[in-house]
Amino acid sequence: MKVYPIYLNRLNEKKTIIIGGDHEAERKVNELLECDANITVISPKISSGLKQLFVRGKFKWIRRLYQKGDLDGVFLVIVAQFEEDINQQVFEEANERGILINVMDDIPHCNFTFGSLVKRGPLTLSISTSGAAPTIAVRLRERFEQEFGEEYEQLLNFMRALRKPVADTYPDFQVRKEKWYKLVDSGILEHYRQKDIDKVREISFSIMGEAVVEEAQQRLNVP
Repeated sequence: MKVYPIYLNRLNEKKTIIIGGDHEAERKVNELLECDANITVISPKISSGLKQLFVRGKFKWIRRLYQKGDLDGVFLVIVAQFEEDINQQVFEEANERGILINVMDDIPHCNFTFGSLVKRGPLTLSISTSGAAPTIAVRLRERFEQEFGEEYEQLLNFMRALRKPVADTYPDFQVRKEKWYKLVDSGILEHYRQKDIDKVREISFSIMGEAVVEEAQQRLNVP
C-alpha cells in the first residue's frame, strides 16, 4: 500500500461524520475537537465520555444507525463502530460522493489511513509504515514520545507569538530568515528542556531584540 501524507485544516468549515459511539469513536472525536472540527455522531448509543462532550455542545448527535443519505454535504467520515454491513454501505456512499472515508481496522473500506501520532502543542509527528508493520509504527511513536518533550511545545508557542512582532520590526525577509535560523540553532531548545528561563530570555533578547521578545511575551504570557 502506497500512501501520501497530508494534514487537514479548516475542519470547522466542513462537516465530519463519526459513525459509532464506543471508546474508539470517543478517541476520534476528542482528536478532531482539538482541530475545532464540526462533528456529527451517528449512533443509537454513545459512551459516557461522549455524553459529557455532547451535553457541553461539542458535537451533534443523531441517535440511530447510519442511513443512506447521511453523508450529504460531508467532507470526512470515520466509521469507528459498525454493525452488520454498515461499513460497506457507508463506503459505497462515500465513494459515490467523493468523500474521505476511514473504516477503522478495515483497510479495504478506506481511501485514507491514520498515522500513529505524537503531538506536542503545535508540533505533530505522524508515523506510517504504509500498512507493512503497524507494530513498528507504535514502537516508533513510543520512542518519539520520550524524545520529544514539552520543551518543543514551549518553544513553538514562543516562536508563534514572535511571528508578528518579528515581521513588524524586521520587514526584510532575508533578515527575518537569518534571525529565525539563528534562534533555532542557538541551543534555546535545550534551555527550555532544562527550564532555564533566564537563559531563554538572554538568547532571545540578543537575537530578536528586547522589545520584540517583550511583545511576544505579552501575547503568550510566558517566556
